[in-house]
Amino acid sequence: MNSFKLETKDTELPESLEKFFRSILEMDEIHGILAPQLLPMKNMVMPVLISDPERLDGIDPLSPAFPMNGAKIVSKLTRKPIGRKVAVVLRPCEIRAFVELVKLKQGRTDEIIIIGMDCLGAYKNTDYFKFVGEDPKGATKRFYQSVLSGKGATEGDIDLAPACKACEHPVPEHADILIGLFGMDIKENILIQARTAKGEEILKALTLSEMDEPPGRKAAIATLIGERTDFRDQMFAETSAATDSLEKLTTYLANCVNCYNCRVACPVCYCKECVFVTDVFNHEPSQYLRWATRKGAIKMPTDTVFYHMTRLAHMSTACVGCGQCSNACPNDIQVLELFRTIADRTQKGFNYEAGRSLEEAPPLSEFHEDELDEVVGIS
Repeated sequence: MNSFKLETKDTELPESLEKFFRSILEMDEIHGILAPQLLPMKNMVMPVLISDPERLDGIDPLSPAFPMNGAKIVSKLTRKPIGRKVAVVLRPCEIRAFVELVKLKQGRTDEIIIIGMDCLGAYKNTDYFKFVGEDPKGATKRFYQSVLSGKGATEGDIDLAPACKACEHPVPEHADILIGLFGMDIKENILIQARTAKGEEILKALTLSEMDEPPGRKAAIATLIGERTDFRDQMFAETSAATDSLEKLTTYLANCVNCYNCRVACPVCYCKECVFVTDVFNHEPSQYLRWATRKGAIKMPTDTVFYHMTRLAHMSTACVGCGQCSNACPNDIQVLELFRTIADRTQKGFNYEAGRSLEEAPPLSEFHEDELDEVVGIS
């Protein structure tokens, strides 16, 4: 695993990254780069597919904006051969979600170069707009300098999304090229590592100086993971206590309006037709009145708890904890907290971790004779 340094002492970090991405896009074998970019028409950062190196101005992978999980976009770009290579800049949870999609035959890795960055976290959409105001570039600088200096991401009543505060994977895995920020003196240089043969081929073609990984980097990462793991475990305990009976779960999900935004935003929810948007749940008008007559009153819309329980049964083995379900909820239900809590138990039950390996088959997709003996009672 070769390590290189990207000089930053003569330029700001965003400009150094833009120059690095430009050098990759100018290579003959790379025909496009997918990366977060500040939209010219609004103060929001969204994934943008760029083919012209001159259009890289405004690229902003350090922004605390996370409006969608980019794994869905990469799936669209790779589900069929395009005959050209594209570089994609992704957060760790986006890479892990894409790993799951590849195993579900919804994407391919052979025509992409995955560039993964140490993740500083992100705000919820509503908090992001409050944070940036009318100066998104200045806000990004304020954010990454505060996080990497150890001051944290809290500003007033704005803090990282719970998904980010509970994420124990701040460093990207399965990337071809890693951009390391933690434990680095960002005023001097940052770390660039080749993690695969594809990544090594790209970096060898660039004029970067080699360097050893700083000894303080591992300690900085370990400290961060420890803090996030503590938050995660506390979140699991509080969520379990709030949902440990059907009555409590019904209360937890009481303001669900069946908009299905969480299903649409989920990067690994890939079914082409969802049972909840078919006639199965398009009840006859008289049915609602019969239910109300039998019970005296029914909450409308119906089937909200059943909807979430079905998604939990369907998706908890593939949940990577990116938090887009909560980000998309119009009524601020803590969907992420519920799904991560259940997913943790489900995945441990199968000795499986979503996004951990391309070689691990998803649970329930293959049979193991010695699996779950404590459940089936066969030894």
